[in-house]
Amino acid sequence: MADDVDGVGGEGGAPWPGEWLRGLMEVCVLRVIADGPTYGYAIATALERAGLGAPKGGTLYPLLGRCEQAGWVGTRWGPGDSGPGRKFYELTPAGRDHLETMAAVWEGFAAAVSTHLAPAGQQSMPAGTDTRVAAAVSAHLAPYRAVPARQRTAAASQEGA
Repeated sequence: MADDVDGVGGEGGAPWPGEWLRGLMEVCVLRVIADGPTYGYAIATALERAGLGAPKGGTLYPLLGRCEQAGWVGTRWGPGDSGPGRKFYELTPAGRDHLETMAAVWEGFAAAVSTHLAPAGQQSMPAGTDTRVAAAVSAHLAPYRAVPARQRTAAASQEGA
C-alpha cells in the first residue's frame, strides 16, 4: 500500500489513506457542485475545508470529465477573476439523482463497515475509535441529503420560472 499504515499521506494532506478518498471522491465532488455552479480550484478548496484533503488536478479534472461524460454535470465557460476564463461545472438533474443515491449508499456502507470493525458482541465501535473518514464524508453529504429530491427539483423549477 502506498500510504502510511497510520493513515497519514493521503492526497492533499488528508489524514487517511488515499485509496479511501479515491473511492469517495466522485460523490464528494458532486456534493460540492450541488451547492451551485463552481470551478475546479473552488471544488478542491471546498473539499479541503470539509476535511477531505485537496485533490490534485491530475485526480480532479479527469473525474470531472467522467462526470460530464456520464451526464451528471454540465459545463460552461465564464470569466475568471483576473486572467483567463474558467470552466464552471453545474449539477444536472441526473447528477442530483446520482448524488442522492450514492449518499444513501455511503450511509449504509459506512454503517456496515463500522459494525464489521466493532469487536464481537458490540453493535458499534468502542468510544475513542478513529472514525474521521466516515464522519467527514457523512458531514459533507448531510446538507444535501436533508432535502428530498422531489423538493430540490421543485425548488429548482421555481427558481428557473
